Amino acid sequence: MVVVIVIGVLAALVVPTFMGRAGKAKRAVAQQKISNIETAVNLFYQDYSRFPETLEELIVKPSDIPDEQWVPPSLKPKNLKDPWGQPFVYRYPGEHGAYDLYSTGPDGQEGGEGDNTDITNWE
Repeated sequence: MVVVIVIGVLAALVVPTFMGRAGKAKRAVAQQKISNIETAVNLFYQDYSRFPETLEELIVKPSDIPDEQWVPPSLKPKNLKDPWGQPFVYRYPGEHGAYDLYSTGPDGQEGGEGDNTDITNWE
């Protein structure tokens, strides 16, 4: 019985520490993915003199771009989802720059506080 109590106390001390680190790690991954998508959006702009209308245009050839001008994408569909499995939000034109790109975080809702704060390309 004492062993079970000791394990319970240790779990109560250790589990929250790892859970906090997992949340921070996912936020860091989301920020890195945003940075990668930003690079792809900016390259798209340089290649085609316009911003993509949607993020899907980064992985599937838009109909207005001739085949001979199309540069194969460097992103895959999985790159367009945040670590919580939600699609990144892309708004063009943006309110904070030429375009806004963000993850709604673990709660999947815009806004939020603390651990549920959105991860954005403008802050």
